[in-house]
Amino acid sequence: MLTTLDFVVLTVYLLGVAAFGVWAGGAQESTEDYFLGGRDLPWWAVCFSVVATETSTLTVVGVPAVAYGGTLTFLQITLGYLVGRILVGAYVLPRYYAGQLETAYAFLGDRYGSTMQGAASVTFLGTRLLADGVRLFATAIPLKVIANMSGFDATYFQIILVIGVATAVYTLVGGIRAVVWMDVVQMLLYVAGALAAIGFLLGDVPSGWWGEAVAAGKTNLIDFGLDASFGRWWTQPYTLGTAVVGGAIFSMASHGTDQLIVQRLLACRTEADSQKAVVGSALIVMVQFALFLGVGLLLWAHYDGASVEALGLQRGDEVFPKYIIEGLPAGLSGLILAGIVAAAMSSLSSSLNALASSSVNDLYERISGHTMSADHGLLVSRLLTLFWGVVFIGFASLFQDSSNPVVELGLSIASFTYGGLLGAFLLGLWHSGTHQVDALVAFVVSIGVMVFVIFCVYHGPTDGWTFTLWHQPEGWMPFALGPSEKYIAEANLRTIGWPWYTALGTAVNLVIGSVLALRHRDATKEGAE
Repeated sequence: MLTTLDFVVLTVYLLGVAAFGVWAGGAQESTEDYFLGGRDLPWWAVCFSVVATETSTLTVVGVPAVAYGGTLTFLQITLGYLVGRILVGAYVLPRYYAGQLETAYAFLGDRYGSTMQGAASVTFLGTRLLADGVRLFATAIPLKVIANMSGFDATYFQIILVIGVATAVYTLVGGIRAVVWMDVVQMLLYVAGALAAIGFLLGDVPSGWWGEAVAAGKTNLIDFGLDASFGRWWTQPYTLGTAVVGGAIFSMASHGTDQLIVQRLLACRTEADSQKAVVGSALIVMVQFALFLGVGLLLWAHYDGASVEALGLQRGDEVFPKYIIEGLPAGLSGLILAGIVAAAMSSLSSSLNALASSSVNDLYERISGHTMSADHGLLVSRLLTLFWGVVFIGFASLFQDSSNPVVELGLSIASFTYGGLLGAFLLGLWHSGTHQVDALVAFVVSIGVMVFVIFCVYHGPTDGWTFTLWHQPEGWMPFALGPSEKYIAEANLRTIGWPWYTALGTAVNLVIGSVLALRHRDATKEGAE
């Protein structure tokens, strides 16, 4: 049970981070200061910020659940992350720095025109709202469970409001400097919490637990997926080939085209610093995932391999919160709880600043038709940060329970758009013959194809690949695509492994754009003659 001391620790943390963030942000004189920190942030701080930004509460409680219910093969995905970020550092970042760009989508504006830049920016805004708005709600789920189990009657809205307001305060005042330096603090906090949990778990687990884990296959690190059929192999997300190839392409999209991450990389002092930050983040993520997988493995030993149902829980990601409540001393439980909140705040603050940055640089100035003065730009930037903070709180509060299927949609929304975004960038880099209309059509078609693939394409153990546009035998569902969850379970259907989504979307974009560009080939030759 959480004690009053635990809640005091959490309250002090929330007040402290807001105050520290405001102080760390310092004064800003322009939008470049507000959104890029004057391009004067140290690479190691940006590196930590990138890791904290991509680490949500779902990572802190979800990765241990992966090891608790399965093996350590999830760690294979970090190999792909490393390859992808090396490619981003070598081929994508030099393009950004050559043009002194302020957003990821300014490259598309320079290459194709304002319409393509606006389309990519609007797609980013929608992606972030869905993905991180839902993550904010998802953060409230374990916190509400913990609070209620400890005798405190907390609602989802109350939890969302407290986290959202505290995060919005320092993001609004301090800009990207506050976000980056608070990310550093928050990353150190949740890592310290994981290390503390490992320390106590090592003192609790029975002797010989490692041998039992090895015998049960819990320590397996490499999975080639050779025991599955060729069709079924594509549905397994953590086999070595999928993890390396699919993970690399996914990482190229997330760290090379998503303003959420690119904004931090552009805040570094030099291109070389930016490259060190993005590659270093992959190495730190490897260690971080290994750490949280270790927590899950030790939890499995601590609870003697009991099933989630036997522990009185509904989902695997409730196992770590259960241990926080029952297995840790007063004060330390509050500290680890603060670490969970820290992971949520780091993602939310990054989203708020990135959304405001894209809104100002990609949309506002182009729609208004004039360049803003420094003072006016800062005012608009802060107002848009406040606007997105209110939108996030309101959007996250729309959900009433954790079983809402829109939650799963929001958490996987990047799968719909990353392929289109990465494909647009690669098309602009590699194919000089493409025009703006080619890029726009390819972008829209690739996103449409991914909606169909994610919702409607499945592999069955006997029938192979199936394409089900609509199948709801339990009753009519508005706006439903694909088969119902009950039908999927009964037929043992599986979707394509999620790391392949970005690769597929990228391939569709490149093919469509290249084919459309053939229309201009004759005109280009005539112009050259």
